[in-house]
Amino acid sequence: MKIAYVFVSPRSASYKLAQMILPQLEAGVHGVQVVGMFFFDDNVFVLRKGDPVGERLARVAQEREILLMMCDMCALERNLATGGPRWCNPDGSGRNILGDCQPSDTVEGVQVGCFPDLYQALAGNPPDQVISL
Repeated sequence: MKIAYVFVSPRSASYKLAQMILPQLEAGVHGVQVVGMFFFDDNVFVLRKGDPVGERLARVAQEREILLMMCDMCALERNLATGGPRWCNPDGSGRNILGDCQPSDTVEGVQVGCFPDLYQALAGNPPDQVISL
């Protein structure tokens, strides 16, 4: 079974991912194939360069081809991305011309995006289930 995780609740990355999911992935006993992880709000902080959890996660993600993506607006607000929102104008309205937003000071392999980017990134290896934590 293929799974994608969406980290939306406070501390879901720093606790649930760091203390439960990541150790199981490292040991090879998680029981499912994780194809992607999407991070919202303060959960993006585990993806900072030098963060012990983020560095471990980046290694596992590279070995297992796991997508690591953080919300563009969340990353911009927390200085973990540069540029501007990918699919929204400054006034909050939607747009159809993609904005430039790049990760900044994050662990290797992290992408920045919004839902259209997540769907596109997972299209070639779609999950069977999406779990929100």
